[in-house]
Amino acid sequence: MQLTNNNTVYGSPFRGREGHAMLLAAGFGTRLKPFTDYHPKALAIVNGKTLLQHNIEYLQRFNIYNVIVNVHHFAQQIINTINENNGWGSNITVSDETDAILETGGGLKRAAWYFKEEDFVLMNCDVLTDLPLNEMILFHETNKPLATLATTNRESSRYFLFNGENMLRGWENVKTGEKRIIVNETGLQPKAFSGIHIINQKIFSLMRQTEIKFSMVDVYLSLCVEHTILSFDHSATKFIDVGKPESLKLAQNIFS
Repeated sequence: MQLTNNNTVYGSPFRGREGHAMLLAAGFGTRLKPFTDYHPKALAIVNGKTLLQHNIEYLQRFNIYNVIVNVHHFAQQIINTINENNGWGSNITVSDETDAILETGGGLKRAAWYFKEEDFVLMNCDVLTDLPLNEMILFHETNKPLATLATTNRESSRYFLFNGENMLRGWENVKTGEKRIIVNETGLQPKAFSGIHIINQKIFSLMRQTEIKFSMVDVYLSLCVEHTILSFDHSATKFIDVGKPESLKLAQNIFS
């Protein structure tokens, strides 16, 4: 199903349970300079709305009103914007990383206390999409992997590698030539990751990383032998990584 109406609201996709999500908004956003010399990337404007507001409202379309947002770079600007707008109608909690930026895995681990439900959404704040999140969650709950990763066939410098059953088997950076094959199978397919995850809460008890700063890529690669991590392909939907000034301009023409 394609989402053709940006105002469409869907029922709770978590089998009637209250949904929870985390938006990753702590990064420095160096690719978006000079804006990020003075502001956090999450507050970049696309058609009159910040990326943060766009994604809070995107989650609301799927009846997800409980969101935790991690902050580091210009953290107080994000906190002030949330308070000034009353969370745009959502219940927003802030995960403070002003002491140190923790990357995606460390940031999620610090916020582990927030997630009590079986499954939750993790999402980069600098992406915009009309991916049907309700379908992705249904796919996740039907197949019961540890995590489901939104992917497309777009060109990228970094790819997750999946086998014919859409199970994660490795990762590669085609720009640097780095490749990490965890399970050596023939015919592995590269998929560009969209920065959107559906994750089972038990991942917190399985994380092997002892440092405070680490990536979710490392988490998934360390777990994909013993636990199922699946791809959910949404190549037919709208998607943009709003990481550079030129992509910010392009987003103006794609998302209202």
